[in-house]
Amino acid sequence: MSSSAPPASQTTRVLVVGAGAIGSFYGTLLQSYGADVSVVCRSELDAVRKDGFHIESKRLGDRVFRPAQTLSAVADYQGGPPDFLLLSVKVVEGTDRAAMIRDAVGPRTAIVLIENGVEIEEEIAEAFPGNELISALAFVQVSRVAPGKVKHYAFGDLTFGNYPSGLSERSRQLAAMLDSGGIRCTLTENVVTARWQKCLWNAVFNPISVLGGALDTGHILSGAEGEAFVRTAMREVCAVAAATGHPLPETLIDQFIEGTRKAPPYKTSMALDYENKRPMETEVILGNAVRAGRREGVAIPALESLYALMKMVEIKEAASRA
Repeated sequence: MSSSAPPASQTTRVLVVGAGAIGSFYGTLLQSYGADVSVVCRSELDAVRKDGFHIESKRLGDRVFRPAQTLSAVADYQGGPPDFLLLSVKVVEGTDRAAMIRDAVGPRTAIVLIENGVEIEEEIAEAFPGNELISALAFVQVSRVAPGKVKHYAFGDLTFGNYPSGLSERSRQLAAMLDSGGIRCTLTENVVTARWQKCLWNAVFNPISVLGGALDTGHILSGAEGEAFVRTAMREVCAVAAATGHPLPETLIDQFIEGTRKAPPYKTSMALDYENKRPMETEVILGNAVRAGRREGVAIPALESLYALMKMVEIKEAASRA
């Protein structure tokens, strides 16, 4: 579904649902463009209402982001539906994302998913069949260091396009807004393939980092056995992607491994969640790839093993939080 952009004379209205580190980072870039940006954030509501978000970034410069409206629920959003609704919540088991945003979605609202995982769009597409859906992949190292305080370490670029395929005027408008804020946006007509490309790294390095006891990327690739296992699991992801109609370049495995080896060692998002006793995005990062492999009849013993072990860890972690 495609809808026209708001007239140039009107201020673009944006609602960020899930204004954690990623949501607030991209929210401040949109505000710097001149958009009217509001946020829904529950855990840091008082701090953000009082002082806004303080973004520390060597690449973009330190910024203070004071949302137009700081809300605890989308139903409290005032002034009519937003032009863009950015959904940037962690997709963990039990999260009803459609219910989370329903009260703010109008007939012209373009829904933008800045979230991890593969095969995550269908839930939203089915719930809002008349709305334009933009699927975005963030390549960024950013984290919340205190209530209302966010540190941007590196990167920040986005790749996005319309789901299930194509590019619209609204996607191009969003890219122009974010580009003006200082990051690079790559537009793609095949965003599902782009998601599988990111899955090639995420579905392998994330669970390994957790199962190894919060290993960083340097430790994962420090031995021949570790690298060999990474390559085996990555080949399985490639096989699943190809079976779903989204073949990946054969050179991508070498490219990702060498790029990871050259970068300073860091812990994956799931490893950080594991260390901080937070729910992990096992299902969308790994589970959806495993289920796609089963559905397509692809043999994926390494991915199946990683998934089974992750479920054991999740049961243990859930019991410790109870």
